[in-house]
Amino acid sequence: MLVAGAAGFAAALALQSLGQDGTGERPPSAGAPAPAAPEPGPEAVPPEGAGAAEVLRPGDSGPDVVDLQNRLSRIPDVYTGGSRDGRYDAVLAEAVARFQLWYGIRGDEDGIYGDDTRRDLEART
Repeated sequence: MLVAGAAGFAAALALQSLGQDGTGERPPSAGAPAPAAPEPGPEAVPPEGAGAAEVLRPGDSGPDVVDLQNRLSRIPDVYTGGSRDGRYDAVLAEAVARFQLWYGIRGDEDGIYGDDTRRDLEART
């Protein structure tokens, strides 16, 4: 009997040290504060098209600006003859403002390619 009791006690200690889920982590005690959620890292950024996209404005550059330039070029008389060099310059800002005005887009600053302007332009191109 004594051996069976000792074996049962040893098994209980082993299970407690492994935690309830067998990971080796102890379950939090009732008085202990819950661990803080990890800070979002680069992997927490939603993939393209899965949420709010980056707002583009004068001075920005890169492939997203090239995409904007290409899309605006498809709208008649908005960005005719504009460059597609990936730089958000004054000419591109004027084209974005013209597009916003002509198509009645509200919610973004004039010449700034924000969520409302992006949604409308992407629906048209």
